[in-house]
Amino acid sequence: MILKLFSPELVVILGSLAVFTVSLGQGRARLAAVVTTVTALLALALSLLSLAWHGELFQHALRIDLYSQLFKVFILLGLAGVAIFGNLLKDIREDIRPEYFLFLLLGTLGLMILVSSIELITLFVALELASYALFLLVPLRQERPGLRIQMESAAKYVMFGIVATGIMLFGMSYIFGLTGSTYFHDIAPALLQRWNDPSAIVGILLVLGGLLFKLAAFPMHLWAPDVYQGASNETTAFIAGAPKAAVMAVMIRFLLCANPSDHVLAAVLTVIAIASMGFGNLAALAQKDIKRMLAYSSIAHAGYVLLGLVTLRDTGYAAAIFYIFGFVVMSLAAFLVICLVSRTGENVLIEDLSGLHSRSPLAALILGVSMFALAGIPPFAGFMGKFFLLTEALRSGLIMLVIVAAVNTAIGIYYYLTVVRVMYFSDAGDRPTVRLGAINSSLGLVLLVIVVLLGVMPSFLLDLALAAVRATAL
Repeated sequence: MILKLFSPELVVILGSLAVFTVSLGQGRARLAAVVTTVTALLALALSLLSLAWHGELFQHALRIDLYSQLFKVFILLGLAGVAIFGNLLKDIREDIRPEYFLFLLLGTLGLMILVSSIELITLFVALELASYALFLLVPLRQERPGLRIQMESAAKYVMFGIVATGIMLFGMSYIFGLTGSTYFHDIAPALLQRWNDPSAIVGILLVLGGLLFKLAAFPMHLWAPDVYQGASNETTAFIAGAPKAAVMAVMIRFLLCANPSDHVLAAVLTVIAIASMGFGNLAALAQKDIKRMLAYSSIAHAGYVLLGLVTLRDTGYAAAIFYIFGFVVMSLAAFLVICLVSRTGENVLIEDLSGLHSRSPLAALILGVSMFALAGIPPFAGFMGKFFLLTEALRSGLIMLVIVAAVNTAIGIYYYLTVVRVMYFSDAGDRPTVRLGAINSSLGLVLLVIVVLLGVMPSFLLDLALAAVRATAL
């Protein structure tokens, strides 16, 4: 029974060991890519099969249920996508590509354990496993003459990560001091009984403050633009999606321990949401590098997701889960095209997408749909995600927050549609044709179908997310 419940993680562990063995030889980068892709797809299939499984492992430190397995599907979809379209790793030296895939798998393993953790020490260890693996991925980018931006990015990523970890641990110490336990099933009722004690609110806020680092939300957002720009395209594609889904799972677990009628917590989250949306969207307007633009836009999307958390209600959390899954898929679709347009792994400027509709109609369609979806234009996933979040915020009486979010959505439409304009209405010049290949074309079409289905038939995932939140709150 234990092996069955832990089977997705076991597959990733075995895949990591296999890639480690492969890395001991020379000239095995292609084999490492194949092993990683197979591992990701198999673990994804097992996570889908395990949505109905339920149980606890390792002295009740991990819980396997609909909530944890749903987030594992999000994470493994991100891994599978990056492993498929990033298998060539154009900007990673061939001799270290197996190690790159090893760290990618280990980071995924940490995220998978993180979303199942219902005990603080286990949660912290899982978060650190994921963090250190991601820290190592950033500087693996190949150096270019006179430019070592990946080293600067890695240093900033590590330093901000250390600060975030310290803040989170300080908050955990408050929670443990108040409740006398590291288990969520003990923490939740104990915190509710002592919620009038200011240290309870401080503890939750400090933990959330540390977790905001992974979400790239204000004020823990400063690392995102430099890391997005400095890391390889494939690394950025992974960092942009999977860790955000995992940290959303953890944030909701902590918020389920809070008093839903508390105005202080809601007010702080509201300020963070407004600051994230405003800063992210305004800064994105001035960007020329598309990865840097997506970095600032991800800060804005962190603000949108927080709209669901501000409500402190299960329906709001479900809307946030819906939105974060849509964001993972939309980001994957965008980075698929970015990785393919980049000939040698260099960063892609928005102007480099000129005439993409004539150089590769399918690539232009994939990136165009992802931009429309990220902008929140119907009938795509981004529109329904924003609609659900704004609806929940309105039901909670947060009218001013809804107005601010709507204004920011309008700002975001401008820079997203700028990319579409360049692709379809600018001359390609002497820029080369972009070839997707059968596998990447199939992946792109699958992502497009998901983005459209989430926009026209959203109820299935939303109901599933709501059932997951209510089950884990029991």
